[in-house]
Amino acid sequence: MSDATILATGSGSISEVDQFRLVLHVNIFLLAVTAIFALSTLPRAFARFSCAVEWQRGYFLRSIRLTNRRPRRLPPSPPPHSASKVPASPPPDQPYTASSTGHDGITSEESHTYVSHSNLIKRPTTSKAAGNALPPHVRAWSSILPPVGNLLRYRLDSGFSAGQALVLGFYSVVLVYPVFLKSDPFSDPLRTGIVAISQVPLVYMLGTKNNLLGMFLAMGYEKLNYIHRYVGMMVILLANVHSAGYIYEWVFEGKFSEYLKESSNKWALVALISIDVLYFFSAPFWRRKAYNIFFGSHVTCFILFIPAVYAHQPKVLPYIIAASAVYGLDHIFRILKTRFFYARIRPIPDLSLTRVEIPDLNAGWRPGQHVRIRVLSGAMGWIGWAEVHPFTIASVAKTPEGLVLMCKKAGGWTGKLYEMAKVAGYGLEDGSMSRSVLVMLEGPYGGPGHSVFASYSAAVFVVGGSGITFALSSVQDIIQRDLEGASRVKVIEFIWCVQDPASLTPLLPQFTALVQQSVYTPLHISVHYTRAADTLPSKEFLPPGVSLTAGRPRIAKVLDAVIQRTVSYGSGVKASMDLTGVIVGVCGPVGLGDEVAEVVSSIDAGRRWAVGGIEMHEE
Repeated sequence: MSDATILATGSGSISEVDQFRLVLHVNIFLLAVTAIFALSTLPRAFARFSCAVEWQRGYFLRSIRLTNRRPRRLPPSPPPHSASKVPASPPPDQPYTASSTGHDGITSEESHTYVSHSNLIKRPTTSKAAGNALPPHVRAWSSILPPVGNLLRYRLDSGFSAGQALVLGFYSVVLVYPVFLKSDPFSDPLRTGIVAISQVPLVYMLGTKNNLLGMFLAMGYEKLNYIHRYVGMMVILLANVHSAGYIYEWVFEGKFSEYLKESSNKWALVALISIDVLYFFSAPFWRRKAYNIFFGSHVTCFILFIPAVYAHQPKVLPYIIAASAVYGLDHIFRILKTRFFYARIRPIPDLSLTRVEIPDLNAGWRPGQHVRIRVLSGAMGWIGWAEVHPFTIASVAKTPEGLVLMCKKAGGWTGKLYEMAKVAGYGLEDGSMSRSVLVMLEGPYGGPGHSVFASYSAAVFVVGGSGITFALSSVQDIIQRDLEGASRVKVIEFIWCVQDPASLTPLLPQFTALVQQSVYTPLHISVHYTRAADTLPSKEFLPPGVSLTAGRPRIAKVLDAVIQRTVSYGSGVKASMDLTGVIVGVCGPVGLGDEVAEVVSSIDAGRRWAVGGIEMHEE
């Protein structure tokens, strides 16, 4: 078809609008709005990166040489709370304390417990004055404007907030403008096609793990995925409306077969089929039940879509180049972020998960970040070795244990990993149930953005099930910074919701170690179980600071108590510190996040201002 024919509307008149220039201006407007949001993150970015240590955290995994640590030595006059929290010597009938571990800190394999962390966290030193390296704190906009934060946090549906709806609504309005300006999709099908292809670079960018938009907004790709899905749906809708308009015209003129013989229109059909097949296999059913089919169709169809669109309409080459560039940039970063290491895997039957330990990889991540792991072993099956899965890092950086993952047994791949760790590890000389396997790690990704948990006056972590990995790494990081005199946190509250109370048993040594290490900041760990059990761990053996309770936690009551303690508590340097707010971290089932969001929004305005604001981070 000639250019004159392409620019003609269905009624035969020539469009009064320069279609390509109009769409370009719309995209420039979207970039300008994004830049405004990016500028709003600069104050927190400057505060975070004013600490030199933050320049080396959260981007590339690496190995560093750890300095030798002296034996544990508590400060000569610990705060009053620590004296009642940790006994001087554990009672002889208390099996789950740090003293029950071997000389290397590893607990008995017969009980399938975790590694004790009491020897992994930095010890307090008398040479470093507390408070000389406190991280600066800048309040988030949601904390500065609580009514706005409450509105944006409000859940319209499970896992879907009003803030997300506003973003998608604004984007929809912006796209409606070029589609209907002096045109309509049925009489001018060219317009919808141009608008659709102009959004393809955005779809590609939001679908990559290392996207520029996330970097500027300090948000992980997983938090922008809802926009990726929505923009993809809009592209598919507009592409089909574009195709339907031309097919209707060709059929009406009786020249459908004649037009379809043209090379450009054949490629248009290929592009349309590719994008429709991609949409079909993007349904939740395929993502949940057959992820490999979903992922394979995504990659195949998008690779086929790009050259087909260019062959159909060469004028869209700038958008093709932009999409290819963001896709290529992502893969360059993936290569730079990929590491190969031998990992030790061991099963944890009480939690139905596999613990993956990589001691040689001990730096480069922040609490709450995750990595994508591929187990390069034939024991994972004929295709399992090629699968890659994301898991939150469960350990803190710069410790001898290195990077630790807890892979919950929840499907075929994780089930094979669990069985491989369980079966192949028997018979080792040291009597442990573990084996060494080559893994490929990619990351780290995600995390709290420019938030620094140690810069708040209090921290509350509410997690469910395997979401505990997020809380473990975050609490360890706060305690480690506190012992270095680089934390403002006065109170730490750790809430873990599980179904089976037996889940506490394998983690009790680690909980005990965390409580023992929190010599400057009160730490309370409460485990809540929701399913009745025949036997319960004896509460007599629970160390001070750890509790086990039946039923769901009363999050509102806990948060209110934390605010009260934060306002009134303080000793030494921390007593004179300004109140910088409470950070509430949540990770787990979608319903748990919805509940915590409702609780945070319901806090009285006076108490919110008294503590310096309340912020929520959902991982």
